[in-house]
Amino acid sequence: MRKKIFSGISEDRELNLAIRNIFGFIPENIFLYKLAFRHRSAPIEVNFGIKVSNERLEYLGDAILGAIVADYLFKKFPLKDEGFLTEMRSKIVNREQLNKLIVKLGLERFIQFSNDQASMPKNLYGDVLEAFIGALYIDRGYDLCKKVVINRIIKVHYDVDDLISAQHNYKSRLLEWSQQEKKKLEFKVSDIPYKSNIKQYKVEIFIDEEPYASAIDFTIKGAEKLAAGKTWEMLEK
Repeated sequence: MRKKIFSGISEDRELNLAIRNIFGFIPENIFLYKLAFRHRSAPIEVNFGIKVSNERLEYLGDAILGAIVADYLFKKFPLKDEGFLTEMRSKIVNREQLNKLIVKLGLERFIQFSNDQASMPKNLYGDVLEAFIGALYIDRGYDLCKKVVINRIIKVHYDVDDLISAQHNYKSRLLEWSQQEKKKLEFKVSDIPYKSNIKQYKVEIFIDEEPYASAIDFTIKGAEKLAAGKTWEMLEK
């Protein structure tokens, strides 16, 4: 198991101090935050021999983070369509961004994981950040969690204008990924009646015959873009 830099009360004090300095609040239940930094490869034993890690907190934090970012973008860009909002959310919450953010914040030193693994888990840092958000939500509630995510993470560590200009072609990414991984990728298109002579198009994406995301738009290209963005989000998770 990875060697701890701190131990006991000293570790708690150091983590408390880091959270206060970086995020601007003081934890009420430090155990939750310590658990958020503990990877499933290095669980701790609690009552009756039950072993716990940050997996449940990560699950919760993923949902909370997605909701906060979606709400933030919805209000910041009132005239933008679903495709734009979906793409922007993906750029903010994708694992690559979250992995980098943990290092930028200087929190990687608190992470506990097993060195018995062949290599460090690919998304270890991003998973920890989501687990941290889950811990914050449980400890201090949604309102403070939302305030911290927006004011201490998004507004400080993301340049939204740069994200807008960095266009991602998710269909091309999916095609490239499917070729590399030798996966069968299909875009299935169907017509949907809308009003009088107006049609909408539904695009469903299948990978190795399994359904992934689908989307509806007034053009096939638009529906493909939306579905590809949603599918890429699913693959990243």
